[in-house]
Amino acid sequence: MNLTVYFKKFFSSSQASGIMLIFCVLISLLIANSSAAESFQQFLDKEVGINIFHLEYPVSIWINDGLMAIFFLLVGLEIKREMVEGELSSFKNASLPIFAAIGGMLVPATIYAIFNANTQYGSGWGIPMATDIAFSLAIVSMLGKKVPNSIKIFLAALAIVDDLGAILVIAIFYTEQIHWMYLLLSFGVTALLFLLNFLKVTKIVFYIIPGLFLWYFLHHSGIHATIAGVLLAFSIPTNASNVEISPLEKLEHKLHFPVSFLIMPIFALTNTNITFNNEMMSGLTSTLGLGIIGGLILGKLIGINLFSLLAIKLKISSLPQNSSWTQMLGVGFLAGIGFTMSIFIALLSFKGQIEIQDEAKFAILIASFLAAVFGYMLLNISSKNQVIEEEN
Repeated sequence: MNLTVYFKKFFSSSQASGIMLIFCVLISLLIANSSAAESFQQFLDKEVGINIFHLEYPVSIWINDGLMAIFFLLVGLEIKREMVEGELSSFKNASLPIFAAIGGMLVPATIYAIFNANTQYGSGWGIPMATDIAFSLAIVSMLGKKVPNSIKIFLAALAIVDDLGAILVIAIFYTEQIHWMYLLLSFGVTALLFLLNFLKVTKIVFYIIPGLFLWYFLHHSGIHATIAGVLLAFSIPTNASNVEISPLEKLEHKLHFPVSFLIMPIFALTNTNITFNNEMMSGLTSTLGLGIIGGLILGKLIGINLFSLLAIKLKISSLPQNSSWTQMLGVGFLAGIGFTMSIFIALLSFKGQIEIQDEAKFAILIASFLAAVFGYMLLNISSKNQVIEEEN
């Protein structure tokens, strides 16, 4: 097999994006703990943009708020398509990720609060609530066809609801000031986008341009701007037919490669540059570390599955098609990959307290790593058991 054919085969595989993401994490950690750490951080802190429009931000902000909005746009497009014609088209299936996400936020926050009530770490209760959608989906993508598509869609939907919840928590409890004028303008642009959908406008450009304004207004309102990607995605027209390719499906197809092999690797490279120090280790056994690790691993696992079980027992929801409770447990672990959003909330929770921030970062890294390993192993084992059952 020549090199060109090999690369084409690699980039067309479902595991490729996950492998690249893990590779970028390792590279980032190596840089952060080498002589290049300071130079790399200076690059991430370097401000670029146009000052006249108040669009001059550090490189890291452009990546986390700008490029990741495109990632959220793609995931939002996939969720909407599934709601119209796929796995989430019935209320029972569509409601389950919502209940799961609520449990996946409440239980971890409660576990953290129990460990850290009346301590200096009390303000960090929001840290274990978040799921890192990019990393969790990358891990599940590495399993390829071993995991039913319904489980992947369930995890994506759960992670989006979870992230929206985290954004609301940040806006209400961790944001110093909301700029209401920009927020009202965001509502206006969102209304315009859905009006265009109602009027059956199909040219993508008429959605992308208002979408850029929506991102701008949300970013200046003080709310995490990645939500603009989800709102834009849900306004783009689609149909329930497999015959005619809708504007949504066209845009989804165009975004897959750049998101998987450019945006997500850049995101991983710039967000995992954690420099290790001796103080971090002691933080693992403190109430801070125990609250974060317990919240992200046990809290997510228990919360997601307990609330899912209640919703199913009450006949409000149903299990994803062709899935099992073992696979749901695997999803519960993968949702414990908090990482970027968890680190972001940790920085907001302990402003100016560098030592506590470093301890929280390390605990999040360890919890996310363990959650990824446990989730991957459980989903992999469940797929093997499923094959054996089908053969018998």
